[in-house]
Amino acid sequence: MNRLANFALALLFLVGLAGLARAADSSEKSVTGTLEDTYCYGTMGAKGAGHKECAVKCAQKGIPVVLIEKGTDKSYIVLPPKNESPMPDSVIKRMEDEVTVTGKAYTKSGVDYLTADSVK
Repeated sequence: MNRLANFALALLFLVGLAGLARAADSSEKSVTGTLEDTYCYGTMGAKGAGHKECAVKCAQKGIPVVLIEKGTDKSYIVLPPKNESPMPDSVIKRMEDEVTVTGKAYTKSGVDYLTADSVK
């Protein structure tokens, strides 16, 4: 019984390490889509040119930004390029616009993230 318990613990440890390695692993990716503020988009479905001013204000206040990929509607939470830094103006000024964001892509617990290293 002790062997089985040790085997199970070792297996759990290895699965945990694999998960950490995957979360830490990132690859450069470019995604084209529309930048939305998560609050208005998620709660009210607000989007488009008529919502731009509100989306900019929300992003300036720290509401998370999501990139909705063109053609697939896949969502990417947009992160600043560096930890403990604000969202770049290149993202905030382009809210509700179709852009191509290039940065490091991460997936954690089924959520996709993309750093805003470049916004065109």
